[in-house]
Amino acid sequence: QVQLVESGGGLVQAGGSLRLSCAASGRIAYTYDIGWFRQAPGKAREFIAGISWTLGDTYYSDSEKGRFTISKDNTKNTITLQMSSLKPEDTAVYYCAADPGGAHSARAEAYDFWGQGTHVTVST
Repeated sequence: QVQLVESGGGLVQAGGSLRLSCAASGRIAYTYDIGWFRQAPGKAREFIAGISWTLGDTYYSDSEKGRFTISKDNTKNTITLQMSSLKPEDTAVYYCAADPGGAHSARAEAYDFWGQGTHVTVST
């Protein structure tokens, strides 16, 4: 079993930055990927970025690459999503998730374990 806890959400003005964290614990095998997703009201869950738990190689959605950066703190077992140049349309609940398959998938269905989410609101 894998436990994921997100933090760092909040209210930020358009153009600002925010840093989200995902604390991971439990039985995380070397094959796992950890991904960040978001879901806005009335919309489908959307992939943002992912990282290999062991190797640290990263993969991004085409739409957010450049504004968002995913990284891993090995000492804290934490995955971070650094978000910059935020826009009102970035307002959503942000989730981290774990995929045991490690195929760098952008599909939410590939991820077996999910955190509870953290709210991000970007004001104009």
